[in-house]
Amino acid sequence: MSLDEDTRWLEWVTKQFESIAGEDKEINLEEFKTALKVKESFFAERFFALFDSDGSSSISLDELLEALDLLIHGSETDKLKFLFQVYDVDGSGSIDPDELKTVLKSCLRESAISLPEEKLDDLTLALFESADKDNSGSITFEELKAELEAFPEVMENLTISAANWLKPPDLDQKKRQTPRYLTRSYWHNNSRKLLFLCMYTGLNVLLFVGAMLYHRHGGAWYMVAKGCGQCLNFNCTFVMVLMLRRCLTWLRATWVVRVLPLDQNILLHQIVGYAILGFSAVHTAAHVFNFVRLSESGGYSVWEYLLTTRPGIGWVKGLASVTGVVLQLLICLMVLCSSTFVRRSGHFEVFYWSHLSYIWVWALLVVHCANFWKWFVVPGLVFLLEKIVGIAISRMGGLYIVEVSLLPSKVTHLVLRRPQFFHFKPGDYVYINIPVIAKYEWHPFTISSAPEQPDTLWLHVRSMGQWTNRLYEYFSQPVSETASPRQLATSLRKRQQLIQTQEELFSSADGNGAVASNEDEAVELTMYRQNGSQSAEPLSDALGPAERGEALPLRDISAKLGDNHRFCNIKCYVDGPYGTPTRQIFASEHAVLIGAGIGITPFASILQSIMYRYRRRKQNCPNCNYSWCENIKDSEMKLRKVDFIWINRDQKSFEWFVSLLTKLEMDQADEEPEGRFLEMHMYMTSALSKNDMKAIGLQMALDLLAKKEKRDSITGLRTRTQPGRPEWGKLFQKLSEENVGKVHVFYCGAPALAKVIKAQCERFGFNFYKENF
Repeated sequence: MSLDEDTRWLEWVTKQFESIAGEDKEINLEEFKTALKVKESFFAERFFALFDSDGSSSISLDELLEALDLLIHGSETDKLKFLFQVYDVDGSGSIDPDELKTVLKSCLRESAISLPEEKLDDLTLALFESADKDNSGSITFEELKAELEAFPEVMENLTISAANWLKPPDLDQKKRQTPRYLTRSYWHNNSRKLLFLCMYTGLNVLLFVGAMLYHRHGGAWYMVAKGCGQCLNFNCTFVMVLMLRRCLTWLRATWVVRVLPLDQNILLHQIVGYAILGFSAVHTAAHVFNFVRLSESGGYSVWEYLLTTRPGIGWVKGLASVTGVVLQLLICLMVLCSSTFVRRSGHFEVFYWSHLSYIWVWALLVVHCANFWKWFVVPGLVFLLEKIVGIAISRMGGLYIVEVSLLPSKVTHLVLRRPQFFHFKPGDYVYINIPVIAKYEWHPFTISSAPEQPDTLWLHVRSMGQWTNRLYEYFSQPVSETASPRQLATSLRKRQQLIQTQEELFSSADGNGAVASNEDEAVELTMYRQNGSQSAEPLSDALGPAERGEALPLRDISAKLGDNHRFCNIKCYVDGPYGTPTRQIFASEHAVLIGAGIGITPFASILQSIMYRYRRRKQNCPNCNYSWCENIKDSEMKLRKVDFIWINRDQKSFEWFVSLLTKLEMDQADEEPEGRFLEMHMYMTSALSKNDMKAIGLQMALDLLAKKEKRDSITGLRTRTQPGRPEWGKLFQKLSEENVGKVHVFYCGAPALAKVIKAQCERFGFNFYKENF
């Protein structure tokens, strides 16, 4: 930290101390723990013991500042001695294996990492054997120092780690920078959107001015009302055009995608929605002021003008004012219920049902305004045609959920039998309706399986609202016992056949769980190893029509494989597929895929599709079995490099797709001469970062064990899981220096992180695409 930052930090520490300390001006251990808000008390106790220099079981302000001054301004050796004292629990002057295990166990708890006891022993031995150079059975200070020096990044972070541990999250004072909206890179990366918004604004200004001039005989307020009314004619139609999903999906395959911001149609839909709210408010206010002026000249009162048909205003029985009031209320309700607060707070159904008011809005607009139907007729017919086609497709060829897996963090993995006519691109999404959950509700989810997977369709649904929670709870219920004995016997017999098939395939697998066969396309049995255990992911691809339970009753769950995995036969309807910005991936040279949490779903489909194509290009020498990837020109795929970044909050979330990622790593077991085609980067945000003193020992142990076993202890992948959040500046700088081709960044996840990544993309000149539907 700089001198200014040191000063501000020490001022903050002093204020915190004074606010906690009592009349005796000292704090005890419990107050110290409360102030630090730590999950695991071990480190708080060790720090407290070291800060309490006089052994009085309390810390004075002078003792605290003296210790912190050592951590900030002390030499590298001083800080290493402090770290050594933290690990030397009994104060013997050396660290034995039990002490090291206690420290690592506390590190795991603080990082919310759960590992078996034997894995903890492996971590302890890996670090202990590496540090105990003289094999004396204990680690001295000199040995710990030598071990730390083998990790340069640890030594670099040690200078800030202790202060960073106690530092408040909002202490950093951001430097004044030029607003990103005024930078050249922002205008370059958002040129299509900005040009479109300029054209949209200009068109509204022209419509407003034209209508005002045409009705200039009616007075100022009448002119304003008519100007806003003409803009509303256009916007209330255009807001629908932006949601013609089938038309937009078709346009994404044409040159239009290079001119118009089709990938930001949702954002533009929201902007037009707010414009409608603004125009309608001004339109209504202008009419009210005009009615006040008219009421002063006699005839009718203001309330009669507003709430009755007596004045005869309007082309349908004088209903213009009454329908206008109702329209204003409906528009306000729709905008309010469409707010982020409503949609993201688990009340999606409020947004869904209130948004269906658009049907009444259009009907009332036709009655309200004599000219609206002229704007609406053509887009309205296209919209109606899309709806009819969607209903027809969703009802064709009976779709059934044939398999369900309940994954960690309340994620429901649905496997649907894929109709023959259903064709989609990687990253596309569908609307699904499951009558047993909610008869009339349709919800959008990304397809997580690859188009090359012919028989099944995968959806991963995170429980975040009422409908998704009901879905998870429905499949959490015990298996229905209403199935007939004959059906149950048949189901169990087929289950035994599947298990036998699984064992036969697994017996031919290599040590990593990869099936030693070149017929992956014929039978896709995904295996994975997690913390030393092996199990099977959904087996739907290995099933024929009969095994999928086609003859079973719709209401019954037919067979169960463990508590969280079962076969079933539940009717559902699917509307789609619809395109997303991720369709641009195969047209880019260097694609960076960033998924946050369940935001991996579109990239699961894309990664599988990429590796299917990669496999087709891969060749094997019949004599020596050497593998290489032919540089065959693929008109559909220009990709030369893919970087996949997955950020998860906790360890269990990695289990959602660890089997898929393991298989992708197996496909690239042989290093290509030009480097790996697919690079994976895993981040776990609950884990303590490497610049945290509490995490230094654990991260060193994880690195050593991963190097020894060639497998990450957290996920079981070969790719090492990094603690904390990515340092986007350094990461993007590295991607830029690779110079593989134009970098396109594709993101799916929380909106807050999207802003951070987009700002970095603008800084480095990368194209940014956000999944949004």
